[in-house]
Amino acid sequence: MRCIGLRTLFLVLPLFLTSVACGPSQEQLDAELTRVRELRAELEAAQAERQELEARLGQLQGLNQDLADRLRALGENVEALEGNRRSLEQDLAETRRALEELRERERQAQARLDTFRQLMRRFRAMIDSGRLRVRIVRNQMVVELPQGILFDAGRASLKEEGEQTLSEVAQVLASIPDRRFQIAGHSDNNPIRTARFPSNWELSARRGVVVARYLIEQGVSGERISAAGYADTQPVASNETDEGRALNRRIEIVLMPNLDELPDLSSLESETR
Repeated sequence: MRCIGLRTLFLVLPLFLTSVACGPSQEQLDAELTRVRELRAELEAAQAERQELEARLGQLQGLNQDLADRLRALGENVEALEGNRRSLEQDLAETRRALEELRERERQAQARLDTFRQLMRRFRAMIDSGRLRVRIVRNQMVVELPQGILFDAGRASLKEEGEQTLSEVAQVLASIPDRRFQIAGHSDNNPIRTARFPSNWELSARRGVVVARYLIEQGVSGERISAAGYADTQPVASNETDEGRALNRRIEIVLMPNLDELPDLSSLESETR
């Protein structure tokens, strides 16, 4: 068996040596070169495709940034427009509210004017006869009655002529709805000193109360009547003459403003605490 092995080895060895000495065949080399060229072409194509994709990616990134900038600018514009819209709506609401308040004030002013005109018409006969006069003082209507018609000097009891005049006045006042009246007594600056009236304050206040009570007896609601005395603190004429002092001795019936005609002071409530 060792002889057979050696014989076989001697037969195979020349063929192996021939194969090793000769190397790859030309066909193998050509095939390898062709494969190399194919791989190189594939690599170059892949590189070109990669460069194209990178270029497209750069373009897309640029477009994306431009779009993001435009969206950001658009968002800012939309926010600004929304803010302007809300501000405009608020201004419009405030303007409407102010307009409604103005219309209400105009309505109230017109109502007061109508009331004043009605009083003037109703009082015309007494105005023409000199028993009273009507004045506008601090945007309030004041019905003024001379003391000489109502009271004797230094007294607080109504004269008969005074009662007749006040009866007519009461009919007019009672016909005016939703209006309050203040009855104010006024005097000249000549002092009075009696047991009943130590000064002009007591006399003017007492006369105001007497007139108020008589108007209530004649049908004017007591809830709408108040009385006050001002002595000689609010003269309407000079106290240097008899004529001026006569004008200062008077009873005033003041048409008081209603609550809805007064300014709203609720915003000051917190400041009073």
